[in-house]
Amino acid sequence: MQQTAVINVVGLTTTLLQNPDLFLHQWLKKNGHLSIIEPVLPALTCSAQTTYLTGKWPSEHGIVGNGWYDREDAEVKMWKQSNKLIQSPRIWDLAKKIDPTFTCANLFWWYNMYSDADFTVTPRPQYWADGQKKPDSYSKPAELRDRLQDKLGVFPLFDFWGPKTTILSSQWIAEASKLVYEWHNPTLNLIYLPHLDYCCQKFEPGSSKIDAEVKAIDQVCKNLIEYFESKGVQPIVLSEYGITKSTNPIHINRFLRIHGYLQIREERGLELLDTGECKAFALADHQVAHVYVKEKSDLSELKKLLEKVPGVAMVLDDEGKKEYNLNHKRAGDLVLVSEQDSWFTYYYWLDDSKAPDFARTVEIHKKPGYDPVELFLDPKKKFILPRIVLKLIRKKLGFRTLMNVIPLDATLVSGSHGCIPKSDGDKPVFIGKAAIADKIESNLVCQYILNTVFKNHKSELVKEEQLSKMSDTI
Repeated sequence: MQQTAVINVVGLTTTLLQNPDLFLHQWLKKNGHLSIIEPVLPALTCSAQTTYLTGKWPSEHGIVGNGWYDREDAEVKMWKQSNKLIQSPRIWDLAKKIDPTFTCANLFWWYNMYSDADFTVTPRPQYWADGQKKPDSYSKPAELRDRLQDKLGVFPLFDFWGPKTTILSSQWIAEASKLVYEWHNPTLNLIYLPHLDYCCQKFEPGSSKIDAEVKAIDQVCKNLIEYFESKGVQPIVLSEYGITKSTNPIHINRFLRIHGYLQIREERGLELLDTGECKAFALADHQVAHVYVKEKSDLSELKKLLEKVPGVAMVLDDEGKKEYNLNHKRAGDLVLVSEQDSWFTYYYWLDDSKAPDFARTVEIHKKPGYDPVELFLDPKKKFILPRIVLKLIRKKLGFRTLMNVIPLDATLVSGSHGCIPKSDGDKPVFIGKAAIADKIESNLVCQYILNTVFKNHKSELVKEEQLSKMSDTI
């Protein structure tokens, strides 16, 4: 078997690779072949990664976005972590069926917990009883976390997500992947480098700020690639999606509220979305929104209404979901896809003074959708940094305090993803040594990774039809 490192540089596109001074640009010219990946719909973290790691579409593996509405619990569930949620065999299952000695290390690819991968590390904060949230990570085996922390310190969670995001989180993951390789020598190394994801949502595409962040992640990649090549490990660099300029927020739940579909509950003068009683509501997820409808008789009229919303490019019903491989029970009854310059907010209140207390905090699990505004500090609050320091001091002293420093201004966001970009230059990439097609479908990434791993194996290369048969037998 050929040891392989798959380095997932989120947001990487041919547009961002144009600078000839970049290591990745030079490495590609000398050592690799670049293929454009036709992104899965929705082109989102969890859906894209799961499609890559299973060779199946969302209609089969069940990951229809970064979250979905659980109709039995009547709760929106975002950013869950159990690998048991994936309903198709994963790449490590398929590989072990070919060769039982195969091992896999999964560094921060999503749905990381409780999988059959041999070595795993993923972010997992500690939530203390006094209200504090402490950075931490989860690993398999459990002692792996402690060994990594002894060498690298605690995983820098607040550099991973929120207004403080920096290159430090990607650097930590990269260094951790090298240590895991040294200690366990896995056949396949899956490494997730998220840095560009957040920068490209915060800053104007093509700006000098983006250029600087591309150079920063390029250096992390250089360090990783040179390390693995020195060990005889073959690198593959890929991305999940490209992020395009998207400055038009669509407040889809406010639209549904105005038309009488939402049910709101008021507590302490603040409004909460009562999803179980809504005639219809939208789970907003970047440029895709899953609309869950209580009564099927409302679907036809609602579809016509939603098709008129400015910025909405498609409203997928059952036939549309089938066409885009999204026909799974977790998907919304209707799935909205925005125009490339637009994205969906989760906002449902009409008056900011009635927004729920979690709206102004980094709270990825309580919000009924994804909130990129969590990447910003509220520009309207004076002395914001001293305020944060005082809040942190209160927390350290054991007092509960609300870290309400996030704005409610969706116009701050500069970029988004989820729809299929118009230009190939904004689509994800697959860079490897093997000369494969110039354009590949997302569900074939799994096959190409397996072909790299087993190219020197006595068995034949893994073909697409073999992959399908193996999945069906696991």
